[in-house]
Amino acid sequence: MTNTNVMRVRNTLSLLTLLTLLSSRVDAADEGKHLFLLSGQSNMKRFQHKQFFIPAVNAEYGAENVIVIKNAEGGRPISMWYKGWTSSKGERPKDTGQLYDVLIEQIKEKTDGVVIRSVTFIWMQGEADAKGGRVDVYAKSFRGLLKQLETDLGRNDINVIIGRLSDFGAKKRPSAEWKELRKMQMSLADENPRAIWVDTDDLNGENDSLHYVRPDGYRKLGERYFKAARKLIEDNLPERNPRETAVFK
Repeated sequence: MTNTNVMRVRNTLSLLTLLTLLSSRVDAADEGKHLFLLSGQSNMKRFQHKQFFIPAVNAEYGAENVIVIKNAEGGRPISMWYKGWTSSKGERPKDTGQLYDVLIEQIKEKTDGVVIRSVTFIWMQGEADAKGGRVDVYAKSFRGLLKQLETDLGRNDINVIIGRLSDFGAKKRPSAEWKELRKMQMSLADENPRAIWVDTDDLNGENDSLHYVRPDGYRKLGERYFKAARKLIEDNLPERNPRETAVFK
């Protein structure tokens, strides 16, 4: 084979390789983006998602195929997300759902006209309810919050990751309500085939602090979030459905 023919073969192979790569990117884009929603109170607010979560999902799925939204505020009860929250006595605060409304507006802004292939809701919250004596309605409230999110996003295939409360309220400041809520969070994950709970007992240091150690505690938390999210997406991702062309109805 002459040098000219060799060059032609190499150029043809290079062109085919390029076309294959471009085709793969187009197919991935057509299938839609993976949406990750991170929400909760102080340990979620302190979580450096841009450093310890986004690089991992970008590497796994491609930055062009990922949307990450974080909405968190310290010291807030679940009623700030669940609009239908009521106490066991039927009491209802006026400010229910305020943080949830902010989250929904962020989702609308980031997903307008975008095909969403999967949604993963990562939840790190519960300290305020354990301390405030509202554990008795927590499971009902969380189920209501998830149903609320499914309704507003127009889908019933949301993956859920629950960061279980650490051992702060089990060791440093023993609390029956804290221990009960930890068990409740595990049960909420176990009852849902699309849910996983994540352990955080080793993230808050030797003093069993309320907040996790910086930066290692949050780095490990990010690794666990990513591994859980990847498993849920791999286990539950359906074949592409062309009718699912947007997040909102």
